[in-house]
Amino acid sequence: MVYFLSDVHLGYGTQEHARQREALLIELLSVIAPTAEVLFIVGDLFDYWFEYRTVVPRAFFRTLAALDQLRRAGTQIEYIIGNHDFGHHDFFEKELGIVLHWQDIERTIHGKRFYIAHGDGKVAGDWGYALVRPVLRSRLANVLYRWIHPDIGISLARLSSHKSRQRTMQWDDGTSDSLETFAEQKICRDGMDYVVMGHRHRPAMKTFSCGDHVGTYINLGDWMSQPLVGMFDGERFLLEPVERVIASAVL
Repeated sequence: MVYFLSDVHLGYGTQEHARQREALLIELLSVIAPTAEVLFIVGDLFDYWFEYRTVVPRAFFRTLAALDQLRRAGTQIEYIIGNHDFGHHDFFEKELGIVLHWQDIERTIHGKRFYIAHGDGKVAGDWGYALVRPVLRSRLANVLYRWIHPDIGISLARLSSHKSRQRTMQWDDGTSDSLETFAEQKICRDGMDYVVMGHRHRPAMKTFSCGDHVGTYINLGDWMSQPLVGMFDGERFLLEPVERVIASAVL
């Protein structure tokens, strides 16, 4: 089984709610371990993340430990960087064995062509972020930022994340879905069988028929409203509530 999750945004909201989401995530990682061939984290696992050469955000150590256990159990984990993930460096790859992708990726899974992307920079009105993204992700900017003391730097990353969400809410009026349009193009023009994204915080599953080809767009939603996990068994793609997946595994 191949699993997909996105926009968990650990660290967002009150400490109580953030811990509840983290506990749910850790339980999910535990129950999928026996069946998970690959886990794709499709961006924004954390609401903010910035790592230093010898320091990472301490609030997320439980999640890091759970990811390490899943990786040691034999699951391949691939992490597509999202718009809240610009502070990654090499901790995930060197310490956890998790592959980081700074661009969209294509994969053939059980004979089906997948296009997997977080979705940032593709939403209408996202042009401002598209301009600043290369700066946020540049090596020079990250090196300079690491001169700031970690207590201050991580606090600034948290504040920047909050401001980013406010801007997103201002332009996302819910009247159109440019990610859906992008997905249709990847399916009809490039022949993708599945296009999987996040970022929009709005779950979706829509099939497009393009002549003889049929493909499906999936948006994984977000964990603040309804925690969902995508699952592909080689024949069909399911988008299921996390609580249901956990309950089924327990039974």
